[in-house]
Amino acid sequence: QVQLVESGGGLVQAGGSLKLSCAASGSIYSINAMGWYRQAPGKQRNLVSLIMSGGSTNYADSVKGRFTISRDNAKNTVYLQMNSLKPEDTAVYYCYGNIQDIHRTSRNYWGQGTQVTVSS
Repeated sequence: QVQLVESGGGLVQAGGSLKLSCAASGSIYSINAMGWYRQAPGKQRNLVSLIMSGGSTNYADSVKGRFTISRDNAKNTVYLQMNSLKPEDTAVYYCYGNIQDIHRTSRNYWGQGTQVTVSS
């Protein structure tokens, strides 16, 4: 199977920065896309950013100019650098991957979630 393990969340003051990491492991043939979603209390889970296998990226309007997604293909790891954090960024952040396993079956995978809390 495939697993996504994320880390890097925590408590930070408004205006501060955090960097999230998510490593995919297991029986991976290829990674079609990886990225980040977040879910604030009482709200739906929404897309934050995606990076496709070809390197193209996508960001929610609310984080453009502040967050940067990147990857280390050799480590099957995706990162989310979060700068100029705002209280409204407070949420559980979930790593996401659309990953093809060694049997060539593509599935959606989710990390366990990591809490990001931005205080004012």
